[in-house]
Amino acid sequence: MKKNVLIIGAGGVAHVVAHKCAMNNDVLGDICIASRTQKKCETIIESVLRKNHLKDSTKKLYSRQVNALDIPSVIQLIKDTKSEIVINVGQSYVNMSVLEACIETGAVYMDTAIHEEPDKVCENPPWYANYEWKRKERCAEKGITAILGIGFDPGVVNAWCALAQKKYFDTIDTIDILDVNAGSHGKYFATNFDPEINFREFKKVWTWIDRKWVLQKVHSIKVDYDFPVVGKCPVYLTGHDELHSLSKHIDANSIRFWMGFGDHYLNVFSVLSNLGLLSEKPVKVAEGVEIAPLKLLKALLPDPSSLAPGYTGKTCIGNFIRGTKNNQEKEIFIYNICDHAECYQEVEAQAISYTAGVPPVAAAILIASGVWDVKKMVNVEELNPEPFIALLDTMGLPTEVIETPVGFEAPVIEPLETV
Repeated sequence: MKKNVLIIGAGGVAHVVAHKCAMNNDVLGDICIASRTQKKCETIIESVLRKNHLKDSTKKLYSRQVNALDIPSVIQLIKDTKSEIVINVGQSYVNMSVLEACIETGAVYMDTAIHEEPDKVCENPPWYANYEWKRKERCAEKGITAILGIGFDPGVVNAWCALAQKKYFDTIDTIDILDVNAGSHGKYFATNFDPEINFREFKKVWTWIDRKWVLQKVHSIKVDYDFPVVGKCPVYLTGHDELHSLSKHIDANSIRFWMGFGDHYLNVFSVLSNLGLLSEKPVKVAEGVEIAPLKLLKALLPDPSSLAPGYTGKTCIGNFIRGTKNNQEKEIFIYNICDHAECYQEVEAQAISYTAGVPPVAAAILIASGVWDVKKMVNVEELNPEPFIALLDTMGLPTEVIETPVGFEAPVIEPLETV
């Protein structure tokens, strides 16, 4: 049984990961939280102890300082902490350095988002082929379990696709992943996770249509959908991580991702974009200092973890899947509802962090018990989805399935470019 967990990162998602690991430390062992800013790790630990979430008080919960881009330092940290499972929830820029450290030490590797280079945005698809999948052979040779994108989207939505293919359909025509936050944080403008990573997602829209990559304009295609519980909300066609593995591993004609945005968000986004404040390219200010406008904007906006107190409303993330079963046309909507206030009451976090932070802990438990310790690199849809979904049901993220859902009708999408 593998045990002892190293959490890389100290943001909102790491906060949830730490709480849930502590609540299951009888299985997962000692827990170390490591970040460039050790004080942030200590703040998380204070929250875990305040909520009395350390299940086994004989196990350690502690922090370390680390530069996750420094591979030798991460290697030494893994060795010093005797960590056998590494949950990487730092910025996506550090993914490959943390993965390299895991390959070197033999530790399990997990992340919740695809790797990015700071100076490259929305590279050509499939994104996983640019970095992660180049390490597949080395992981297999050394017997390293590496699970990519084990948050919610990517992550749980990938498992739902695998479940749909295994249980609900003989053939799949379309998968539409719908993500809407119908909550309110009360701020004039804020992002629910790292603003820098958030805004980089909205530079290009690569989507999988008719078994090829199609490029579309950002926020140009909208559908109003009547979601369970949260009601009718607008969603926009958007590029996203999970499309880049699902297009390879799930036999479907089209796989698309839609995210909810309100008019206020889009108006502010448009102004910021038109002013050049969403650029990742450094500019020189009058004093000769160089700074990327996007990094300045991140410093000005509220810290996503600060949004949790007083956050109201719910999220709904689901897969609308259309295909056939026993030669009959079939549609299902498989989804989760998460309540911001309930998340704060449980772990002092908002629902966006909660939905991303619980799944890697469920995966860690499955790895520790040997169920998902596959000794190779995989995306979530390549694993048996049923034990994962069943475990999430007990950890605060229950899955619901509607077999006669409200129909989702996407407009005809004319490509600007195809690959």
